Amino acid sequence: MALHWNLKKFDELSNKELYRILKLRMEVFVLEQECLYPELDDKDFACLHLWAEQDGGILAYTRLVPPGLSYPQASIGRVIVAEQARGTGLSQQLMITSIESISNEFGVNDIQIGAQFHLKSFYEKLGFEQISDPYPDYGILHIDMIKSPI
Repeated sequence: MALHWNLKKFDELSNKELYRILKLRMEVFVLEQECLYPELDDKDFACLHLWAEQDGGILAYTRLVPPGLSYPQASIGRVIVAEQARGTGLSQQLMITSIESISNEFGVNDIQIGAQFHLKSFYEKLGFEQISDPYPDYGILHIDMIKSPI
């Protein structure tokens, strides 16, 4: 079965969609990565939520943050590919779809992210450039990166 992509504002999410999104975010960031951080940070209300699902399960997700909320630029956060879908190329497809959605929905092309340092080369292949020194963020080394239009 093919992937089905969804893009919704917070208020458009059904209770079940929101539950499945938050469950995946908690499974990956809190449990798998053993990172205790404020997962519910009050930004979800202003963001767009992009996810790919198959057979009723969410395989990939990002939170698209409008300019001015986290950074002056738009941002892509909470980037997740479910464990069973890793190594399939879905992460690149997810990011490309996220980048296109930011341009379409927010009318901007500059994107800043706070990336896990070990994923630096992955994001560089998508056009992001490192703009900060590595810094710890809730026990995981991160860097700030930016992507400007080509």
